[in-house]
Amino acid sequence: TNPPYMGASGMGAKLSKFVKKNYSDSKSDLFAVFIEQCGKMIRKNGYQAMITQHTWMFLSSFEKLRVKIQTIDTVNMAHLGPRAFEEIGGEVVQTTSFVLQNNHISDRQGLYCRLIKPTTQQGKEELFLAGYNRYNAKQDNFTKIPGAPVAYWVSSNEFRCFSDFPALGDNNKLLAGTSTGDNTKYQRIWYEVDFGSISMTAPEDMSKRWYPCNTGGEFRKYTLNDDYVIDWENDGYRIRHHVNSKGKIGSAVRNRDFFFRGGITWNKLSSANFGVRLVPEGYISDDTARMIVVGDSEEKNALLGFLCSKVCKHFLQVLSPTMSFTNSELQRLPLVPVDDKKVLNTLVNQNIDLCLEDRASFETSWDFKEHPFVASARRAAGTGSGVTIEQAFEDWNAIAEGRFDKLKENEEELNRIFIDIYGLQDELTPEVEDKDVTVRRADLQRDIRSFISYAVGCMFGRYSLDVPGLAYAGGAWDAGKYTTFLPDSDAIIPICDDEYFQDDIVGRFVDFVGVVYGKDTLEENLQFIADALGGKGSSREVIRNYFISEFYKDHCKVYKKRPIYWLFDSGRKNGFKCLIYIHRYAPDTVARIRTDYVHEQQSRYRTAIAAMENRIDNAAGSERVKLKKKMTRVQAQAEELRAYEEKIHHFADQMIAIDLDDGVKHNYAIFKDVLAKIR
Repeated sequence: TNPPYMGASGMGAKLSKFVKKNYSDSKSDLFAVFIEQCGKMIRKNGYQAMITQHTWMFLSSFEKLRVKIQTIDTVNMAHLGPRAFEEIGGEVVQTTSFVLQNNHISDRQGLYCRLIKPTTQQGKEELFLAGYNRYNAKQDNFTKIPGAPVAYWVSSNEFRCFSDFPALGDNNKLLAGTSTGDNTKYQRIWYEVDFGSISMTAPEDMSKRWYPCNTGGEFRKYTLNDDYVIDWENDGYRIRHHVNSKGKIGSAVRNRDFFFRGGITWNKLSSANFGVRLVPEGYISDDTARMIVVGDSEEKNALLGFLCSKVCKHFLQVLSPTMSFTNSELQRLPLVPVDDKKVLNTLVNQNIDLCLEDRASFETSWDFKEHPFVASARRAAGTGSGVTIEQAFEDWNAIAEGRFDKLKENEEELNRIFIDIYGLQDELTPEVEDKDVTVRRADLQRDIRSFISYAVGCMFGRYSLDVPGLAYAGGAWDAGKYTTFLPDSDAIIPICDDEYFQDDIVGRFVDFVGVVYGKDTLEENLQFIADALGGKGSSREVIRNYFISEFYKDHCKVYKKRPIYWLFDSGRKNGFKCLIYIHRYAPDTVARIRTDYVHEQQSRYRTAIAAMENRIDNAAGSERVKLKKKMTRVQAQAEELRAYEEKIHHFADQMIAIDLDDGVKHNYAIFKDVLAKIR
């Protein structure tokens, strides 16, 4: 049979009550109830054949059911995993087909076929018929592993590790994080808010609204992603008193005594890989993350090294092949005490430093100081020489490649150490695949685009060539921070298809490149940038087309659809575009865009159309055709801008103030269709 599926949360009150009363060992899902009920229906030595989701084999919520099943014999199993059926895509639905016999013979071996790896129905069928990946396993051994998962592929060596060594949870405290009840309301990406409103020294400074938040995020090892902050003003008053739609307290503040203490963290759910990271002091963990609090630094490093190793990942594939990594799974890991932690401590500290350096090379980190290309120019200037941007990229490439190689080398050495400690030389090799090394290599197109983004940040005053890190992200403006390259005076930078304005973004970018690398190599540098971007035309034309067509998409992607530079956009004809910086936004910003830029652009269009009309009257042949085509385009832009002026007029008159604490998503929606869509 293929039973019906329904999680406990989807059951109505009557069904839920019935299941809890009659099927307490399988109540988590209706499919598990049917496994149990079918078992009751077969006579002695009878057979039960089913295909179900494979979660019952591993999750702690089905442990009692597993124990019950293991009192009878598994005759055979085809463990299908994901994508076993062409009509069901994705990784979530993972299945297993099995035959049970209502009997138990001591030391009887069941036959198991592991078909996890092929990603198609046909691939699984071919592997099955070929007779590969087959295991003979004694199910009595499964109880040697905490939680008794159906780990039929595990070797005797691995069973020994589980039975002989203490579990991680025996001597370590594993913590769940806080559920805010409404992350949209109580969490922000750090660059959305005034940076001065974030407490970077918690718990010493508890007077601010936002505090670093340890949350899930993309796969990364050793160091945090450092993306989010959480509202903990007045000791989390808003979160602690959050009321849900049912009128009840909807938050759950867990393990409050461990707030702001350092530790080790990982994502509760993962779609690809298991990454463990160090949490410095000063963070609050949310419910997407889990944490271990370890006091001693050497103990912490030894544990971090193990959790980042292939040995840990190998054991987790036994305990939790379902991509769920809660405390229940982690605390069952076998943990060998390590007497000499000196080598481990050195390797892990190096890995932490390497990952911190990588993170600080990109502007979405609050540890970012300056773009690597600018750092290269600064180093060269310190020796009395200069570099081109191509040489700066080569410099960055060497740094990034060296960091990548060193981290990979260190991780392989850690793998060797733990493979030896656990005696798993027959099961594992220490090699690390490049895709599992979580520092970034150089990428010419990405890095040129990030250099352009940094230049825009300097135009707005977010960064300065004269001070490291953030020069302005809210608070009081300090003009003394800017000498080498002056930021835009009104924080409104137009992006047009020609150099209509003095502060035209392409003109300002060209100035920036000249300041950083010198005037002598300016044209060479602009051409290198244009070649990396791709496109036709002169270097300035390619760069202009990038700003018009692609810059904002890149910005929204890098800033996770929470852009800090907003694009006022008249539409597809590119009649008018300009960028503003939200930290320099003022209630009169839209009015200044309208009067100083939109009206000015309308006037230029009128002048251009009149001039082209005169030229068309005096032109002939191909020249006349070309002029008419150009005038049609300019007329369409002028009409688009006329309609846009009416829209923006409405917002200009309102003198709207925004509150950065409300976040980009809320504030962006206020301006509706005068801003470009976030994609």
